[in-house]
Amino acid sequence: MATITIRVSEDEKNFLKYMSEFMNLSLTDLIKNYTIEDLEDLFDTHVADKAYIEWSKNKQTVSHNDVMQEFGLL
Repeated sequence: MATITIRVSEDEKNFLKYMSEFMNLSLTDLIKNYTIEDLEDLFDTHVADKAYIEWSKNKQTVSHNDVMQEFGLL
C-alpha cells in the first residue's frame, strides 16, 4: 500500500485527532474515508453540471428503455 505524507498545523492535527476519536476511526481511516468521499462528491457534481449544460443546449432526453437496449439490458 502506498503512503502519502501531508503537512498540517498543530491545530489541524489536534482537530483531526479529536475527530478520529469522535468518529471511532483511526486517523488514517478518517482522512482516507472522508477525503475520498468528498472528492467523489465533487466529481459527481462536476459530471452532473457538465451533463446539465449539454442537456440544456437542446433539452433532448433518452428514454429509460433506449438506454437499457443500448447496453443490452433488455
